[in-house]
Amino acid sequence: MKKGITRREREVTDIGEIREILDKSMIVHVGMIDGDEPYVVPMNYGYSLEDGELCIYLHGATVGRKIDIMRKNPKVFFEMECDIVPFEGAYACQYGTTYASVMGLGMAEILEDVEAKKDAMTKLMKTQTGKDFVFEDKMMSMVSVIKITCRDFTAKKRPMPVGMKNI
Repeated sequence: MKKGITRREREVTDIGEIREILDKSMIVHVGMIDGDEPYVVPMNYGYSLEDGELCIYLHGATVGRKIDIMRKNPKVFFEMECDIVPFEGAYACQYGTTYASVMGLGMAEILEDVEAKKDAMTKLMKTQTGKDFVFEDKMMSMVSVIKITCRDFTAKKRPMPVGMKNI
């Protein structure tokens, strides 16, 4: 799970807290390499987190730049955040922002199996809405569903410092 966090006092290791960040974030930023250029796309997501293994599920069009890049190079980096609250201090260096985040490395796989796609879409919709949905086989032929298996991820949280106030 760990690659390295500079500010260890902000590291989140409790799976329950990590799950809370994953539930609250709503948007994941997925970074890819297109030839020699970086490419980042914000997306809705779903996830599973079992036995310390994090999988992120995405969906989108069946054609396009993101799919083309992932077919050529499935290595991705992701980041998501929540609980963003700016705060002020007595002088410039005391200003800042609270946050909680999860980020890491993963391998993207474009799912082809209809049942795997339906399972991924169920997880995505549960994360995004809190509701359970049923998907028809026909619906799965109209979308690409991507599974990112996270090889390495970290979580961080910066709470409001004592004595600071929201801007």
